[in-house]
Amino acid sequence: MSEKLEHLSKALAEKFGEKILKSTSSRGELTVEVSAANYLPIAYALRDEPAFRFEQLVDLTGLDYSTFAGHDCSSRFAVAVHLLSVSNNLRLRLRVRADDDSFPMLDSVCQVWPSANWFEREAFDLFGIVFGGHPDLRRILTDYGFVGYPFRKDFPVTGYVEMRYDQEQGRVVYQSVTIEPRENTPRIVRDENYGNAGRG
Repeated sequence: MSEKLEHLSKALAEKFGEKILKSTSSRGELTVEVSAANYLPIAYALRDEPAFRFEQLVDLTGLDYSTFAGHDCSSRFAVAVHLLSVSNNLRLRLRVRADDDSFPMLDSVCQVWPSANWFEREAFDLFGIVFGGHPDLRRILTDYGFVGYPFRKDFPVTGYVEMRYDQEQGRVVYQSVTIEPRENTPRIVRDENYGNAGRG
């Protein structure tokens, strides 16, 4: 671990103590995991404390640990937030797990970092993670009538309906899938004398 990351890790441990459930460093990046209850207060502290000053949320994404081998699967859904401190030239990954697998819900960090808005909408749309206090939580990539969450590990790979825009009706219509499922078998193309090099 670099000296800078080591200093950040110690500062986080001193400030938050047992509120940090887990801290790991890999490939020059520091990841801290916090509980859902401490997520929002820690987010504010990470932004406002002079030792941290993480002014910018670069990315936020949902995670589904349902089939993740060798990982503590006490809770299935989590969110990873990537933060940047321009003032201190630091980066940090903040991870938080949702307590309830049947209805994953976390606090929104839009009031802390406004750039979280569309990222949280995307995590809601694709993983079904609800963000309490979000100013406009609605689907962003799938259709309004779409059922399910496509990035969940148990979401079916093939479906039974497809949608398209109908010019005559002037709206999106649903119809039965017109693509026949097929098995993709790789075709091996080789020269006629492949493997015969050096033979007389």
